[in-house]
Amino acid sequence: MQFKFSKFATALLASGIISLPITASANDSSELEELRGLVQELSQQVKVLARKGEINEEAAAADKKATPVVKAGTSGFSFGSADGKNEIKFRGVLQADHRHFSDGANDVRNRSATRAGSLDANGFHDAEDTSLLRRVRPTIEGKVAGKYGFRFTPEFAGGSASAVDAYVDANLSPAFKIRAGKQKSIVGLERLQGGGDIKFVERSYVTNAILPNRDLGVTVSGDLFNNTLNYGVGIVNGVNDGGNISTGTEYNGEREYTARLFATPFKDSDTALAGLGFGIGGTWTNYTGERNLDFTGTSAADATRNGLPSYVSDGQQTFFRYNSASLADGKRIRFTPQASYYNGPFGLITEYARVNQDVSLLAGTTTNTATVISPNTNKKLSHDAWQVAASYLITGEDASFRGVKPKQDFDLDKGGWGAWELVARYSEINLDDDTFRNKAGTSYSTNTYANLSESAKSAKSWTAGVNWYLNSNAKIALNYSHTSFDGGAGVGITAVNAAGTNIRDRESENALLARFQVAF
Repeated sequence: MQFKFSKFATALLASGIISLPITASANDSSELEELRGLVQELSQQVKVLARKGEINEEAAAADKKATPVVKAGTSGFSFGSADGKNEIKFRGVLQADHRHFSDGANDVRNRSATRAGSLDANGFHDAEDTSLLRRVRPTIEGKVAGKYGFRFTPEFAGGSASAVDAYVDANLSPAFKIRAGKQKSIVGLERLQGGGDIKFVERSYVTNAILPNRDLGVTVSGDLFNNTLNYGVGIVNGVNDGGNISTGTEYNGEREYTARLFATPFKDSDTALAGLGFGIGGTWTNYTGERNLDFTGTSAADATRNGLPSYVSDGQQTFFRYNSASLADGKRIRFTPQASYYNGPFGLITEYARVNQDVSLLAGTTTNTATVISPNTNKKLSHDAWQVAASYLITGEDASFRGVKPKQDFDLDKGGWGAWELVARYSEINLDDDTFRNKAGTSYSTNTYANLSESAKSAKSWTAGVNWYLNSNAKIALNYSHTSFDGGAGVGITAVNAAGTNIRDRESENALLARFQVAF
């Protein structure tokens, strides 16, 4: 009892409640004062220590805010500020491909004799098997102050270096984003898939042949109505069909206007329609190609400055070229309805694209002399393409517009086999029949926009394949593609007759396309 009372008295003394001497606990007042002073000193030291602890906690919190955050994962490598407002990411994709042709032709006509080599009677080489690097694209992207960003992606495949993407962003709000620089065209659905996310080794005729690839300019985009409607509008330099503009200045001066709407009205529902999206896009410009090009002495790339494209097959073999006298000369209008659907392991993309292009014929090409348009040769040519592509993950993962994350990564030791996906696609392109007729529309033989004995007027491709996702970053793809053509080969090397009756179909192409890819 005495012990408890002494502790209680000591506590009261420490709090200052008892200020009078307590004879039971102290012999005299001096000892009491000494004890009181000691308690006060200890109390002060406790307060100092507590404040030092607060200061240390504040300093640690400040240090944490100032310490950069370093991350490494399947989506790349990054470092940035602790608040997430400033960040730099390092990403990339590398694709090693092989192409094997059991049938097919490599068109080398319209080249000089010293470059063409040995040709068959129709002017072709057999399509040649080859291994190549399809994409070698390291990427640096980031953001500053939370709202402003950039992306730079060089391309090292193909034996030369170029800039694939080089743009800056201002993400002012989810509904209002500005992008300026070289960027993907906003128009096509399949084009907006990343190069590492596409389901097939090569994209369809809609994407590679008709719709623009990359362009230079300014676009504004955003998401509206709870992210169920995406819009985009742009003013760009303009490129020919399937074109990828250089980072140089635009020689023509004409601008191209682009726009797209894409809706996903059921995205947050619990119905089977949750994965449905649909929309429409288009481009418009008034474009006149370069007239005074020396097509014999210039490189193949210079010929694209006439504003007109060439088209390639699934195996990337050229099957259509305009004649060198043809020139883009007037309006170019494209439109493309499109849709996608994803439900569990099943995915579907379908697109249609049409281009209306005003084309004229040059009266002749001469060195250092202005070239004139041949009178009454301006004609509107309409080409179209479409595709339907389906995919199914037999290992049960959810299909998506982006990549696939396997439920179990491939691992021989642990027994995982990654994700397996079956894919199939039909795609075709059809060129305006007037492309191969003269200005009067009556003869295939002279003054035509393209030569029917050298260029096919349609291509139809069936493609089937399998994708093996070893993990989120590595994929092996195998495609088999069969393409048939309408026209594109004459009888021997004789000229096309006026009725076009001596034209044969170009040899069908049967190709096996393989890819090993690492993307992060």
